[in-house]
Amino acid sequence: MCHIVGFSTWGFLNSFGVMQSYYVSFLGKSPSDISWIGSILGFLLFFVSAFSGRLTDAGYFHQTIATGTALQLLGIFGASFSTNYWQLVLSHGICVGLGGGLIFIPAPSLVVTCFVKNRSLALALCACGNSVGGLFYADVLQNRLPHLGFARAMRVCGFVMAAVIIPANILLKPRRVKRESAPLVEWAAFKEPAYSFFSVGMFLCMLGQWVPVFYLGSFGRDIIGITTHDASSLLLLINGVGVAGWIVPAFLAPVYAPMNLMIPLSLIAGLILLAWVAVTNHSGILVFDVFYGVFMTAAQGMLPLSLGSLTSDLSKMGVRIGMVFSILGFAILIGNPLAGALISLDGGKYLYAQMYAGSVLAVGVVFLAAARVIVTGWRLFVRV
Repeated sequence: MCHIVGFSTWGFLNSFGVMQSYYVSFLGKSPSDISWIGSILGFLLFFVSAFSGRLTDAGYFHQTIATGTALQLLGIFGASFSTNYWQLVLSHGICVGLGGGLIFIPAPSLVVTCFVKNRSLALALCACGNSVGGLFYADVLQNRLPHLGFARAMRVCGFVMAAVIIPANILLKPRRVKRESAPLVEWAAFKEPAYSFFSVGMFLCMLGQWVPVFYLGSFGRDIIGITTHDASSLLLLINGVGVAGWIVPAFLAPVYAPMNLMIPLSLIAGLILLAWVAVTNHSGILVFDVFYGVFMTAAQGMLPLSLGSLTSDLSKMGVRIGMVFSILGFAILIGNPLAGALISLDGGKYLYAQMYAGSVLAVGVVFLAAARVIVTGWRLFVRV
């Protein structure tokens, strides 16, 4: 059921690349304007999760996910009736984002209370629902839009989501775990250099990580010259290989430690992003798609585990993860519209956006490495 929650929340966001291309032609807006819809959705998924996590801890699990489910379905079906930009911002962006944010954290938080020995693997199996959902919704939108039209294709997504998320509301039950009251924000955490450097590093990484998810399809169509169908298939591929990116590091994390994996995985993802500049044909974009999809999701999967390795007081874990997630929400909010603005500034070419995405991710890795050095010193072979 937690896998289904990821399928229905982040999975739907992961399919936004298909809608990015469609909305640009449908509404006649710039890529930057359209990306605000997906960016607002992603921002609210992260930002609201800090509040939904505290509501879950306070004993309002069922009320929280029920409200989130209602808002998310209302947003999707509302988007199917939308014909204007502001309507899609309100429905596809704000309403779906608010609903997803209320569901996203409460469900996997149950997994943490149920698993100890195989916790990282259990969380990875839940998290790969993000990629499976992106694969499914992107496929539905890609293949149904030309035949059913926008309204009916969105309603198909809405009915499928209702069919899987409503059973999750019924079957998911929190364990009776005693919880201590905690503040929503722990400002003292930012006085710890390791936590501050980690937060800045993740903010910078998130600025660049999602740029290909939003723009790779339009890049393939406008720059490489592939068909609209093949361009949409790039999103299917990046979500498909992402499943391996979630699962494989989960087996390695107990051996090598999360932070030791996250830093090189993020660095490789940044280098692959910079190599995007060299892509000039269909074969090249497929190779880029596969490698970036694997390393991007692998790095993202290490986020909560890495933060845990930097937190000595486990009673503060929920608050500190929620704070980082809120920060990452702002990164998604501004990162993709900025990339769209750079595409427009470059006259429809993607060089500026590619350099921006790869560079901010690489700089983010420097801050992550600094956080590790603060904790361990300059010793390489330390598990953290």
